[in-house]
Amino acid sequence: MDLTRRVIVALDFDTAEDAEAVVDRLGDAVQSYKIGLQLLTATGPSLVTALAAAGKGVFLDLKLFEIPTSVAAAVRAAGRRGATMVTVHASAGSSILRAAVRAAAEFPRLRVVALTVVTSLTDADLAEVGVAATTGEQTARLALLARDAGCHGVVAAPHDAATLRGLLGPDPLIVTPGVTLPVHPAATDHARPAHPADAFRAGASHVVIGRALTRAPDPAAVLAAIAEELRISGGAVTRPAGRRTDSASR
Repeated sequence: MDLTRRVIVALDFDTAEDAEAVVDRLGDAVQSYKIGLQLLTATGPSLVTALAAAGKGVFLDLKLFEIPTSVAAAVRAAGRRGATMVTVHASAGSSILRAAVRAAAEFPRLRVVALTVVTSLTDADLAEVGVAATTGEQTARLALLARDAGCHGVVAAPHDAATLRGLLGPDPLIVTPGVTLPVHPAATDHARPAHPADAFRAGASHVVIGRALTRAPDPAAVLAAIAEELRISGGAVTRPAGRRTDSASR
């Protein structure tokens, strides 16, 4: 499998210089990067444009949750910057998801992925805000809502990947943050983590790795360890079959 595009490295930094240093260090070993609210707020969107111009995939993790008009405008702005993925909260509802999908259609490479349940949340956290379902139940419900609204895929915890692949079929993207790396452990805010090899075997199309890789003494060794884990296990990875998955990572 081509880990260079299916591993998305999260550039969770406060400065463009720190983010660019990681990109330079990883070189051709990584072709997809996530830019989230931290870096975007600190430095603006110029790095999105620069990465896209360099041929990298850019997962712009905006977690949009607004009125349909505003969400559509933000998605178009992401497309003009060259992003290849953008996130919208599935809990925002189908009208907002559809608005995002319609806006993304203007940009052939842009994919809308719906955030199901934030990976830091537990069943107790959902109950606190009035959601009676478990995280797994809510994830499945929102994933089906996103599919029916035309989204290209979902973001979910690794432990939900197998269930979602069974629900959604082979084509949609399943992007899984919240992975752990025993070779280079790092503190995590994710309540439901898993090893990236396990996420791939369960049906994830992409995994997102942040500090465990970017703060490691040798980030390239982290990627090599993941590849070796897959090799040892026989490479039993569920590979999405549709064109959408392939184009979203380019």
